[in-house]
This record gives sequence, structure tokens and C-alpha cells, in this order.
Amino acid sequence: MTRVLVQLKLALLRNGLRQSAGRRAAYIASAVAVLLVAVLQLLGLILLHGTEHAATVATLLTAVLALGWAVFPLFFPSGDETLDPTRLAMLPLHPDQLVRGLLVASLVGIGPLFTLTLAVGAAYATAGDPASTAVAVLAVPLTVLTCVALARAVAAANIRLLTSRRGRDLAVLSGLVVAIGAQLVNFGAQRLGSAGGVGALDPVAQVLHWVPPASAMGAVEAAARGAYAVSAARLSLTAAGFIVLLGVWRRALTRLMTAPDGSTLAAAEPTRRDRRTTGPRRRLLPEGRTGAVMERGLRYVWRDPKTKAAWVTSLAIGLIVPVFNALQGTGSVYFACFAAGMLGIQMYNQFGQDTSAFWTVAMTISTPRDAYEELRARTLALLLITLPYAALVTVLTTAMLGAWADLPEVLGLSFALLGAMLATGAWSSARFPYSIPQEGYKNVAPGQAGLAWIGIFGGMVAAALLCAPVLALTITLHAAGADTWTWTLLPVGAAYGAAATYLGLRLAAPRTAARLPEILTAVSKG
Repeated sequence: MTRVLVQLKLALLRNGLRQSAGRRAAYIASAVAVLLVAVLQLLGLILLHGTEHAATVATLLTAVLALGWAVFPLFFPSGDETLDPTRLAMLPLHPDQLVRGLLVASLVGIGPLFTLTLAVGAAYATAGDPASTAVAVLAVPLTVLTCVALARAVAAANIRLLTSRRGRDLAVLSGLVVAIGAQLVNFGAQRLGSAGGVGALDPVAQVLHWVPPASAMGAVEAAARGAYAVSAARLSLTAAGFIVLLGVWRRALTRLMTAPDGSTLAAAEPTRRDRRTTGPRRRLLPEGRTGAVMERGLRYVWRDPKTKAAWVTSLAIGLIVPVFNALQGTGSVYFACFAAGMLGIQMYNQFGQDTSAFWTVAMTISTPRDAYEELRARTLALLLITLPYAALVTVLTTAMLGAWADLPEVLGLSFALLGAMLATGAWSSARFPYSIPQEGYKNVAPGQAGLAWIGIFGGMVAAALLCAPVLALTITLHAAGADTWTWTLLPVGAAYGAAATYLGLRLAAPRTAARLPEILTAVSKG
């Protein structure tokens, strides 16, 4: 059975590459890139051999590898078809057979080869004498097997989630996690450089020496310095962790193969959620068209994967940029305006998120007044999130920098920028609409990339120009030494942003009503 499952994995890889030349080219290019990174990392680890902090680097690298294997099935559930054991549920297989077969089959692929290469390099960088080399021979395969078992256990425990709509939402948000992770790595590297180098991480490595599978490299380190009892204990800890993961994986497989799911259960009594949604509900939004449109927009933010990903990305980056710059001591209080700018982008291409369902909206728009009410309601839904969030980021940034005197003017600038982007976004949504594909990771339909670039970046430039009066007033007050009057920028900026939003909606409404057929055609192409 193990041989059959390995052959199945090879057949899946081979048949996947046969589907198209583009897929083969992408696979080969990604394989070459991954192997190139692995070789460069291996060379770096070889050069670390015999240095003072080689063991620290090797232990931390092993821990990062294990973390990657743990989160990979959560954010890329479709990256490996064999991660879903429910496809084998109808076969007469024992869980022990599945565990053995799938574990060996999991060792086939680029990921395990990449992990093996880095594990070999980490062990070589740590080992010194024959005894530590002997321990490394055991530690390397044990590390790879533990990483693979960890990924399989996580996937089996969460496969119901990963194959659901929420799992697809999680996969769409993977790009956000990568972006945040890159910022964290950058911040950590800068902190590490200011703290005196890798030696600052020695205490962390000492803790990870007892955490599987990093404890396998800790065993090599202990053997290299002659602590053979400690080495045996750490290696045994890694082996115990591997056995525990196999047990967790086996239990998850047994539950998946035997427990009924929602498709096999009889209809039950209405749940509390069903009773809540079917019964009378207290509305917090306005009545009429405005409330209905606002609720629809907020539901898009919560339920639509692409809309949710765009919002979460904007919220995260709008907070990361000012906060991380403040933590590094190089930030300015004006970086808080970045939050308003990132959230204002959500106003662009308002009709594109509706895709082909926009025809139901178009049927309700017959006059510029109808278009104005539609745009106004969409704007109000955005403001429910953007206004308090922009204010929160501004307060947090000024608190971290201790620049409370600058809070009113920065808030005023943020509100003015947000209003300008809402105004230009409403006009751009009517003039340069484009479709957002519902499947895959593309945010623009083929052939409409030019419209997206013109609409978003052109609108951002226009918004920057619209903010020029408030920015000029800020510069004038500081240049004239009238810092005591900068508090007036808060009401001025808020009033200016509100006026810009109102004017933008008024100007965009007639164009929206006149271009409904063109908008419907553009947003339905995906």
C-alpha cells in the first residue's frame, strides 16, 4: 500500500504537468528557484561551520522550517492534492496503512527536498567531531520526518475547514500573511543589527533546543561540546514529538474516515443562528435604500473572499507602516495618514466587486438621483470602518511618538485625504470600472489591467491634488511659527473632506446613471 500511494503521488505530479505547457513552465521555474535558494542557503550554512553562533543559526532555521510546514496546509490547501485524506474515505484502508503510505508519499516533492537540504546544512554547521556527526546522521532524517508529520497532522485536523468556503477565504488571505511576515522579518533584522548581531538570539536558541524538531539540532550541538546525556535527551525528545504527531494524525484520520459530516446527517432542529436570522431583527442601519445598500456592502466585506482580502490587507498595512516606523524610531507622525490612504483605495471600482450581479443594482438606477443614493450609501458603509480606524491609527502613532500636540493636524490631514479619495473613487468607479475574477488570485480580468491602473493611480494623484489646500495651510502655519493654531486643521480637514466627498458623489452620479450599460459590460467580463 505504501508503494501504491507513492505511485499515486507521482502520477498526480506527472498528470498535472501534462495539462498545459504553461503549467509545466511554472512548475519548472518554481522548482529551479526553490532549489537555487536551497543551494545558496546550504553554502551559507557550510561557511558557518566552526563559527561561534553556528548552532544558534541552525536551531532557529530548523524552528522556522517547522513553522512553515505547520502553516503551509492552512494557507495553501490546494498546493498538494494528497493533503485531503477524505478522497480515500471509500477505500477499505486501515489508518495505520494510510499513515505509513501518506508519510512516505509526502517525502516526494520540492518541499521535502528543500527541507532536507537545509537540514543537512544546519547539521553540518553545528557538528564538529565524529560523535556529533553520528548524531547529525540521525537528526537530519528525524527533522524532515517530523516536519512532514506536522504538516499532515495539521491538514488532517483542519481538512473540513480547508475544503469549505472559510478555508478558501483563508487561502486568499495568505498573501497578507506573507506581507506581514516580511515586515516582521525586516523589523527583526533591523533590531538584531542594533542589538549586536546573532549573539542576541542565543537565549532564544537555548529555549528552542528543547522544542521539537529544533531539539534535533540541539542534540547535535550538545554532542559537539561533549554533553552526550543532554544530546540523547534532546534527540529522544524529537523522536517523542514525531511519535506524538503520528498519533494525532492517526486519530484525525480515524475521525475523518468514520465520523459523519453535514452531508450525511439528517435535518436537525433550527439552530440558534437560524432562529436569529429568520426572526425579527433590530436594524442598526437606516431604513430604505440607504440601509439596504450599506448592509450589502458590509456583507461583501465579511463574506466575499476577494473583498475581505482587500480590506484586511488595507487594514493591516495601514497599521503596520506607521507603527513599525514609530517602533524603529525613524517614523513621523504624518505616517498615520497612510491608514486613510490605504482605506480610501476601497472606494475605487465600487461596481466591480458586484461582478455580473451588478445588473440587479442597475435595474434600480434610472435617474442621477438614484445613482447618487447608491453611491452615497456605499460611501457611508465605507465610512463606518474607515473613519474610526483612521482615527485609531493616528492616535496610536502619536502616542508611540509622544507627539500629542500634532494629533489635531494629523487627524485633519487624514480626514481630508480620506474625503478626497472617496470623491475621486466615486468618479473613477463610474469612469473606469473593471471586473474582479471570482476564482484564482487575480484581481483584474484579462484585458482590463490598463483600466485598473488608470482608475486607481489616476484617482490617487487627483486625490493628492485635492488635498493640496489643506496641506498648504499646514505648511503655512508651521512656516509662520503659528503652531498654536494648528489645532484648527482638525475641523478644517474634516469639513474639507466632507465637502470633497459630497462634491465627488454629486459629480459622479450623473456619469454613473448615463454609463450603466458600459459599467455592466465592464464588470461582467470576469
